[in-house]
Amino acid sequence: MLSKVTNILIVSASVGAGHTQAAQAVRAEIERQNPLARVHIVDFMAGQNSYLNTLLKETYLKMIDIFPNMYDLLYRWSQVPHPGTEVRTIMAQAMKHAMNNLLHRYAPDFLIFTHPFPCAAASYLKRTGKHTLPMAAVVTDFAVHRLWIDSEVDFYFVATRELRSSLEAAGVLPRRIFVTGIPIRSQFRHCGKSSGLRADFGLNRKDPVLLVMGGGLGLGAMKEALLHLNKVPIRLQIVVVAGRNPELKNSLASLMTSSPHHVRILGYTEQIAELMATADLLITKPGALTISEALAMNLPLLFFDSLPGQEEENAAYLSAKGAAVWLREQRDLTPSITHLLSTPAQLASLREHGRQFSHPAAASHIAGVLLRAIIATPATRSNRTAPAIT
Repeated sequence: MLSKVTNILIVSASVGAGHTQAAQAVRAEIERQNPLARVHIVDFMAGQNSYLNTLLKETYLKMIDIFPNMYDLLYRWSQVPHPGTEVRTIMAQAMKHAMNNLLHRYAPDFLIFTHPFPCAAASYLKRTGKHTLPMAAVVTDFAVHRLWIDSEVDFYFVATRELRSSLEAAGVLPRRIFVTGIPIRSQFRHCGKSSGLRADFGLNRKDPVLLVMGGGLGLGAMKEALLHLNKVPIRLQIVVVAGRNPELKNSLASLMTSSPHHVRILGYTEQIAELMATADLLITKPGALTISEALAMNLPLLFFDSLPGQEEENAAYLSAKGAAVWLREQRDLTPSITHLLSTPAQLASLREHGRQFSHPAAASHIAGVLLRAIIATPATRSNRTAPAIT
């Protein structure tokens, strides 16, 4: 146990809910394992931290929504090394002031990142002598973007052995890499299947339950998905989670008034684990946190309308491993659902292949590694930040 209060700063980014949820899961486990740890979570893209970062966030979300092919091109271009100054260095230099301000505001002993932007900025500051703090990167996808990779990062936590190999090939020392899975909230460890849960949500025990999600922001082609589900000839119970998107919730509710199936439309809810426990199949865009939660619940996955970049890489990886079905065409949803629900053996195969990627205790594993590291190398004043950047 820590002998004194240790100040830990976790820096996330609110571009989708997954990065923040991972940060919250890690914080909860650190605090559970050691109450003397003082843990702060900061949204690097919040307006009070940096107007530039907020602008980048809004640009990203607009590009994903309006110009997804352009985002995909930029994502893949930034993966490739280029002559001269690399993309990650340009990004880091643009964001270094915001990162430096956070270091001075919170005066941490240890840094943890669940998004590559603040990680790259902190790596740049460490590389240029502005701080000497130990740094940990929690990679929240089933692929690792080049923006994550810096020699200044002391710990990498990744989802799979393949990611360990990718980092090693990029020059990261093997002793710095831990295959833990992606951290998820503790309720996904403790919420099991129960026939009573269906009754709690107004669902019957007989008809299959499909859970439809679009992430915390309610992104993805959810309207199109529901229209295709209306054509499935099997009687269904459909639960839709629209996330923090009230306009989407209202439009979906209007859309499904004449559905042949029993449909429930929900907004943001803290009962995702319970909903997954009731479901026979999850239809979702392939965000890594939602995937990891479903895998922990042994819930079969069908990816619909994946966003470019990380989500397509998540979908490609898990579908190749037999742990999910990835639909590249929206029109394939109706026959795919009909086939899956009529073929119990295929649903069982998805569950079986998914078990190898189920890591419900990932957050606990990460917290344990970091707390042992903090005990082994206690922070001192020499680890604090250098004078502010001018």
